[in-house]
Parts: sequence; structure tokens; C-alpha cells
Amino acid sequence: MACRISELVLECRDPEVLARFWCEVLDFVELDREDGAIEIGPREGFGGAQPTIILSPNPEPVQAKPRLHIDVNATDRDQDAELERLLKIGARPADIGQTGEEPWHVLHDPEGNEFCLLRARIKEL
Repeated sequence: MACRISELVLECRDPEVLARFWCEVLDFVELDREDGAIEIGPREGFGGAQPTIILSPNPEPVQAKPRLHIDVNATDRDQDAELERLLKIGARPADIGQTGEEPWHVLHDPEGNEFCLLRARIKEL
């Protein structure tokens, strides 16, 4: 037997803002709230094919760039259309020294966490 990723925990200043943003990005819903944290995930809930995300409140300033980031792929449109949608819902372009020739876009969520929009379209689950 092996393990599976069941949850990702993201510490943030405002779980409400990030929950709304990531629910819109991933077509997730709110699953649970506990002690100020908000768990979001696929409509079928915890334990499915996709991990849930727990947005955990932490008022402390970020000390360093995280060594882990999220990559996303569009499921129902091309990369350019998805980029436009993500920018409309609050993502911002991030400059981390890319050349402009990369097949992905680096973005920030509303709290400045980096994530990438990859080129390939993948099937919905």
C-alpha cells in the first residue's frame, strides 16, 4: 500500500478571501469550517480523486517563499481563455524571472501565493 495526498493546508491571513478564490478557480465548494479554518474541495467531498484544501488562518507575515506551489490546468477551454478567466477573478501575473517563452503562466492568488497555469487541457473528473 502507498499513501495518497488527501489534503493540502495553506496558511493565510484571510481564509474567506482565499476560499472564494480557490473555489472559483477549481470549481470547489466549502466543505467544513473549524476554528477559523475553511476546508474546500470537490462536490463529492473528502476522500475522492482530488485532495481538499484547508485554508488555515495565520496572521504572521510570510517569512520566505514557499517551496511548494500549485499547478492548474484548464478542463474546458484553452490556456488563453483560462488565463483571462483567472485574471478576472483575482489572480495577478507574477514575475519570477521567466523569459516569456515558457508554456505556462506564473500567477499570484489574492494573498500573493504563486501558482502556475499550465498549457495542457485535462479531462474533468
